[in-house]
Amino acid sequence: MLTIQQIKENPDRVIERLAIKGYDGSATIKEILDLDTQRRQAQLTNDTKAAELNKLAASIGQLMKSGKKEEAETVKATVAAIKDEQKAIAEELARTENKIRDILLTIPNLPCDMVPAGKTAADNVVEKTGGTMPDLPEDALPHWDLAKKYNLIDFDLGVKITGAGFPVYLGKGARLQRALIQFFLDEAGKAGYLEVQPPYVVNEASGYGTGQLPDKEGQMYFVNEDVLYLIPTAEVPVTNLYRDVILNPDQLPIKNCAYSACFRREAGSYGKDVRGLNRLHQFDKVEIVRIEKPENSYAALEEMKDHVQGLLEKLGLPWHILRLCGGDMSFTSAITFDFEVFSAAQKRWLEVSSVSNFETYQANRLKCRYRGEDKKTRLCHTLNGSALALPRIMAALLENNQTPEGIVVPECLRKYTGFDIID
Repeated sequence: MLTIQQIKENPDRVIERLAIKGYDGSATIKEILDLDTQRRQAQLTNDTKAAELNKLAASIGQLMKSGKKEEAETVKATVAAIKDEQKAIAEELARTENKIRDILLTIPNLPCDMVPAGKTAADNVVEKTGGTMPDLPEDALPHWDLAKKYNLIDFDLGVKITGAGFPVYLGKGARLQRALIQFFLDEAGKAGYLEVQPPYVVNEASGYGTGQLPDKEGQMYFVNEDVLYLIPTAEVPVTNLYRDVILNPDQLPIKNCAYSACFRREAGSYGKDVRGLNRLHQFDKVEIVRIEKPENSYAALEEMKDHVQGLLEKLGLPWHILRLCGGDMSFTSAITFDFEVFSAAQKRWLEVSSVSNFETYQANRLKCRYRGEDKKTRLCHTLNGSALALPRIMAALLENNQTPEGIVVPECLRKYTGFDIID
C-alpha cells in the first residue's frame, strides 16, 4: 500500500498518477490527509499529557516528603484524571490509525512514469517482437482437437471429477507438462534463482501482504473452516516469506523461483476465449520473485524480462512484449510487461507471462525492510514474473508444431520428455 509519507510529500502528484489507472483519488487522498492531521494532533496532545504526568509524578514524591499529604492526594487525583484522558486519546488514536490503514488498503499502487495512459488492453504498447510465425495449412487444428486426437488432455474427464476448467493430462500430454515445469525450473536455477517449494494455501495475512486481499477475494478459492485461501500464484507464499523481516544489505538481492499449481475462480469468464487451455481454474506455473534495494529494482526488472524472453526463444515460439497501460494494470503493480505468444491455429495472441515491479507497495504491506549502511530501515522493492505459465504455452506448442507426421517437441524439452514427436 502507499505510505502516508508518499501522499503527504506530493498529494497532487499522487492523485494525478492514480488517474492513470482510472482511479479518482481526490476525495480519498483528502480524507487521509485530514485523518493524519487528526492523528498528529491527538498524538501531540497525548505527548503533552505524558510530559505533564511526569512532572506531577515527581511533585507527589516531594509533597509526601514535605508532609503535605492532602496536597499529594489532590495531585494523585489529577494524575488519575489525566490517565483516563490518555486512555481515551489512545483509543481515538487507534481508531484513526486503523481507519487510515483501511482506506490505504483500498487505494491502488501508483503507476510509474513509464506507464502509458489508456483504459483497456487496446491501449497497451508493443515493446518488442521476436520469433518466427509458423506457416500452417488452413485446416490446422486448435489445441483442444489435437489434445483429443493424440490423447493428451481430457477436458470431459476434468468436468466429470471436478468441473469445467480442471483438465486431466494423459500420457505424453502429462509428460510434456512435466517437462516444461522442469525446463523452466532448471533455467531459473541457471539464472541464479533459489528454488522454493511453497504451500498451496495461505492465510489472510499473506493475502493482505501481497495485495490479493481485500481486492481479489472473489477470485480466490476460500477454505471456510480454516480461513485459508488457495493460492492464485506462487508469488503469494514466496513473497510472504519476507513478511515482517528486516534484511541485511548483504542478503540482497533475493532471487527465488517456485513451481506451484495455481487456483483462480475466474468468475464471469465464458466464450471462445476460455475454450480448451485458454483459461483454467487450476493450472501450473513457475514463478520468479525478487526482493531488491530500490535503486536496483528497475535493472532487475530488465533482467527478468530478458529471462522470460530467453525461455520463449528456446521454445521456438513467436512472441511479443506489451507494456501495459494504466487501465489494464493490476491493483498492486507500478509497471507490468506482458509476454504473449502467437497461437497459430487460433490465430490469436495468448498471454503467458506478466513481469511486474511493485516498488514499495507490497513491501509496505509486508513490512519487508532492509537495514541501510546508516542503520536505518527502509522498504524493499518487490518484483515477480511468470517464467512461465503452462496452459497457453502448451496450447501454442501443440498448435504451432503440428505436422502431418505429428507434433514436434522443441529440442530444449526432448531430454525431459524422452521423445521427439507426439504421434
